[in-house]
Order: sequence, then structure tokens, then C-alpha cells
Amino acid sequence: MAFIPVCEPMLAGNELKYVTEAVSTGWISSSGKYVNEFEKQFAAYSDCQYGIAVCNGTIALHLALVALGIGKGDEVIVPTFTMIASAYAICYTGAKPVFVDADKNSWNIDVKMIEEKITSRTKAIMPVHIFGKMCDMDVINALADKYNLYIIEDAAEAHGALYKGKKSGSFSDIAAFSFFANKNITTGEGGMVVTNNKKIYDRARYFKNVCFPLDGPRNYQHDNIGYNYRMSNVVAAIGLAQVEKADEYKGMRIRNHQLYKKYLADVPGIIFQSDSAEGCEDVCWMNTIVVDSEIYGHHKDELIAHLKENEIDTRLLFTGMHKQKAMLNYGCDCSGNYPVCEWLTENGFYLPSASSLTEEQIKFICKIISDFRK
Repeated sequence: MAFIPVCEPMLAGNELKYVTEAVSTGWISSSGKYVNEFEKQFAAYSDCQYGIAVCNGTIALHLALVALGIGKGDEVIVPTFTMIASAYAICYTGAKPVFVDADKNSWNIDVKMIEEKITSRTKAIMPVHIFGKMCDMDVINALADKYNLYIIEDAAEAHGALYKGKKSGSFSDIAAFSFFANKNITTGEGGMVVTNNKKIYDRARYFKNVCFPLDGPRNYQHDNIGYNYRMSNVVAAIGLAQVEKADEYKGMRIRNHQLYKKYLADVPGIIFQSDSAEGCEDVCWMNTIVVDSEIYGHHKDELIAHLKENEIDTRLLFTGMHKQKAMLNYGCDCSGNYPVCEWLTENGFYLPSASSLTEEQIKFICKIISDFRK
């Protein structure tokens, strides 16, 4: 079988049509019609009133924090098991990330451990919906209400995920999405901030566009330090085409995950992220497994090498934020124990997860995994 990459974009809609229209009319800057339409359509898809398109997902997180006024001296609670962009965005504001271990079943932030990390300097909680599985937002919202904290959803991996019937991005003061090439909805690079709060929306728009006045002529007088985080019309044209097929692509990822679980069900020592509760829907961004080497008979590194020999691509999982030299040098408290995060890092990895995977490819991958144990 031909090489199977860990992920590749699905571009099966109106991407070429819309991009061609943007280029042929000359509207390639951030002023084109596709930016506004993409913002409107993606916000609606996320059950939110407002969307702000930006250059990438990390910037989306930073803009969300800036819009909430978070800065030097503040603390933001974030899982240690996440992509470092989550922590970087907090650092960009001058605030401090405060780390919480993962739950062993969901792999999301362990909500039972959040409250002990709250101090007088805590201003927000940033739950990250790991691999497209939503966090326990009921508990997180209750804590935010109790301590008067903001919630910033890092929904970079969770486009269209459901928690008790509501979409990711709609449970917080503000949320951030990524459209990197491996995401269920992609623009290559790109990101989006969504909110239901008009005041927060206006602040995000203001800071995104180098603090030009929101209304009235551009007099090139700037009252604050702003950022050029604008998305181009060409990129937004791709994004709009992607949103039009968002549920179709989500369904493909869910189907592929179900096939992986079906064909690996009888392989001892292969562990998946826990299934969603009733009323919830994971979007299965990445098909991630943890290898119990004592039961499976091989360490995950040996399995990765064997898959590579068979032209099957993989990726390692996140290294915890408490293990990152950048976080220690920044002044974060990296002490304490984070056993679940370290278990995931040591024993887990991504299998190929593109929306376009065929059942034949998935069966082949699972057979290689099964036969290697035997």
C-alpha cells in the first residue's frame, strides 16, 4: 500500500471557485467579502453571534486574552497536556500560565484539580478540548461563576464538537479556533475568535486591526498598542468553502475513529480516549492511542518504528508544559506531579487521521498493529 500520511487536508468543495473569484477581482486583502462571510458563517456554525478571523490559532488565543484585558500579574489556568501554543498565548500578554494535570480517561484538564490552583491573581480558565473531545464545561463554568473568572475555550481541535447539545466555543466568554492544515476545517493557516459578548467582540476587532477606530475615518491616530492579525480574503475564501462542508468532514472523522476502534477492539494493550457521555459528540480530530507495553508486548516507540517501515506516518503526543524549558525560563511554576500527562507523553501517539482515509487503509493500519503484537 502507498504511504499513508498522518493527516492531509480535505478540499472537496468550493475552495477553488471562491479563491479564483477573489484573485480575479483583485480582492486579496483583508477587505474582501469572503472575510466577513467566513466570520459570519463560522460563528453561526459555533452557535455564536460574532466571529473575528485572524492569521492562525495561536494569534486567536492571544487576541482572546487581550480582549479580556488579561496582562502582567495575572494568572490563567491551563492544562499541562496541550500544544504549547496555549501557554505561549498567555505568556505573550505578560500573564502566567498555571498548569493542571489531565484526566486519565478523557485526557482533558482534570476538573477536580482546578480549584486548588486558583489564587487571588487568577483571572481566567483556559480549557482545551483535546483531540476534539470537549471538557466538562458544567464544572468549569461553575468554578468560573464561584470565583468570578473568565473562560477562554481553546477549541483549536474541536470544530463542531458538542457538549450536552451545545457547540464548542459557545460555553465561554470567548473562544479560539485553529484552521491549520490538519484540522477538520482548514485554511492552511488561519484562526477564528468567537464570542456572544458584543463588548468583547468590539475589543477583539479593535486590537486585531492595529487599534484603528472601529467607526469613522482612519485618521492614523492610535490610542493603544495593537496587532496586525488580519486574515486575507484569499484565505477566508477557502474557509467559507470549508464551513459549507463542515458537518460532512466531521462525519468522516467520526466514522474513521469508529473504524479504528472496531478493528483494534481485540488487540490487548491499545487504549483510546474515553467515549463521550450522552448528549456529547467528539469530532475525533486525531485518532490517538496509548500503548500499554506490558500488555501489548512492545513499547510505543517500537510500534512507531514498525509502522514507519510499513509506510504509515505517525506523530508523538504533546510534552507537558511543566516539562518545557521555555515555561521554566519564563518563570512558570513547573514543580509538582503530573502523572497522567507524563503517561500520555511516554506511551501515546497519533495514527493517520485524515478525513479522506478509506476503510481499506484503516484496516491495513490496524492489521499491522495487530500482527506486530502477535
